[in-house]
Amino acid sequence: MTYDVQYVRQQFPALNLMVNGHAAAFFDGPGGTQVPQRVIDAMVDYLVRCNANSGGSFLTSRNSDQVICNARQVLADFLGCAADEVAFGQNMTTLNYQLAFALSREAGSRREILITEIDHEANRGPWLALAERGFEIKEVRFDPDSCMLDLEDFLSKLSEKTLVAAFSYASNGIGTVNDVHRMVHMAHQVGALTVVDAVHFALHGPVDVRELNTDFLICSAYKFFGPHVGVFYGRRDCFENLSAYRLRVQPEQIPYRIETGTLNHEGIAGAGEAVEFIADLGEKFGQPFDTEATGKVWSERRRRIVAGMKAMEDYEQPLAHKLIRALEQIDRVRVYGPPADSPRTSTVSFTIEGINSEKVAAELGEKGLFVWDGHFYAIRLVEVLGLMNSGGLVRVGLSPYNTEQEIERLLIAVKRIAER
Repeated sequence: MTYDVQYVRQQFPALNLMVNGHAAAFFDGPGGTQVPQRVIDAMVDYLVRCNANSGGSFLTSRNSDQVICNARQVLADFLGCAADEVAFGQNMTTLNYQLAFALSREAGSRREILITEIDHEANRGPWLALAERGFEIKEVRFDPDSCMLDLEDFLSKLSEKTLVAAFSYASNGIGTVNDVHRMVHMAHQVGALTVVDAVHFALHGPVDVRELNTDFLICSAYKFFGPHVGVFYGRRDCFENLSAYRLRVQPEQIPYRIETGTLNHEGIAGAGEAVEFIADLGEKFGQPFDTEATGKVWSERRRRIVAGMKAMEDYEQPLAHKLIRALEQIDRVRVYGPPADSPRTSTVSFTIEGINSEKVAAELGEKGLFVWDGHFYAIRLVEVLGLMNSGGLVRVGLSPYNTEQEIERLLIAVKRIAER
């Protein structure tokens, strides 16, 4: 079957929302996608059938443990790793703070941390906090003209003293996809650990942590159709040596050593079902992309997940390019992002000269066009672009349930605002 956006839309009850007589168009996906009914059902089923804490000898506790175990395997298939390399937490930010503090405990002579100007604060703040513990934090430059990281600057700031290089897979602010494979390789050449923020990218392309060879990677299920749950990957050798802060009653073995307290069990159930939804799209629409599995030792679920991710992006990318081309034709509108021949996600950010971005987003919102404005926690990026005093960026994020008709509505509304 070819991609059927109406089939996809039917899975999301939130898409029936009306605003001032307008059908809601959810372009807010980079801040969190909408949730399919099957995810809602999985969370409700957990609360009805399995609602208990872990480790008990009675039925609901055993059911609860099984749900978490199953979800862990599903997320392992999503990331391309083993189930015991996947941990869950409150969110990416909290997990990254735990990771940063744990790695700082046994740093030895490696007292430098490398971060970037393009990243979300969730992959900057935890590492900046280590300055209080005597670490030197170095920052990789971002080129405001090309909207890309300066990899020569990245390489020049790596050294034998670098403990961690922390960087994003893709920018949640402007959609730039970083050359993460090269960055991981360069960091490993000097013996540094790598921490990849895949929160934004996880909806926009298959993640394969084995191929990437990163030491740690963190993402959030609510960015790919799930509830608010953080997902952590640690490469086995690194994870087993991680000196995480934990209670003495907490299991020492992976993945439990970083999972503090009682987890969001119903959220974990929903996270697993969100990935199953992607796998379902792969089953229905992913046949043209099955070649991705050639020569790979993948589970059947992993094959369907990758096909589903490819099918979604194959649908979204032409819409994103159409949106960019049309926005660039509107007077006073400036689009921010990497060059046309560079990889990017289907997230498009722009400004309108002379109009505060918050005002633009508010007016669009009144017409049922849901876009974000501001810095989206990528505050350093917006500072480098010089947009803090004008409300930051207007961000349009395309998801697999958005339609060409919704984009046409958005373009008409933006043009009217810009022509005043």
